[in-house]
Amino acid sequence: MEQLFEGLLNDHLGFVVWAAVAFLILLFLLAKFAWNPIMSAITERERSIEDALLKAEAAKEEMARLTNENEQLLKDARAERDLILREARHLKDQIVNEAKSVANVEGARMIENARLEINSLKAVAMADVKNQVATLSVEIAEKILRKQFADQHAQDELVADLLKEVKIK
Repeated sequence: MEQLFEGLLNDHLGFVVWAAVAFLILLFLLAKFAWNPIMSAITERERSIEDALLKAEAAKEEMARLTNENEQLLKDARAERDLILREARHLKDQIVNEAKSVANVEGARMIENARLEINSLKAVAMADVKNQVATLSVEIAEKILRKQFADQHAQDELVADLLKEVKIK
């Protein structure tokens, strides 16, 4: 038998047989002790990969939903901004128009007050001019009369002429 084992060990065929026997023993030991843990680890790994893929798909869907929500929020924010800007422009135009009308009314009031004051000052100036003209007229008449009445003969003639003009009724 020893020769048989020596022949098998020396021979290529013998090496294949011993390798096959060792492989079968290893396969039996692996099947008995390691196969179930290896298969459960592989199954667990497959399950974790599937879970990761499902979670990634869910995350992708969530991202798409959030993106849509963000786009909607941006659209709503833009619409609200445009509305606020329109209201602000309208309010600005309203304030400007009110300020213009107030300024026009105030300007018209100031012009009317100035016109009344000018007319008042004009009336005062006209009265003053009339007073000065009257004063000057009286002074001139007084000087003329004094000059005319300086001569007694001229006075008598004037009185006679005035009496002729006066008619008694």
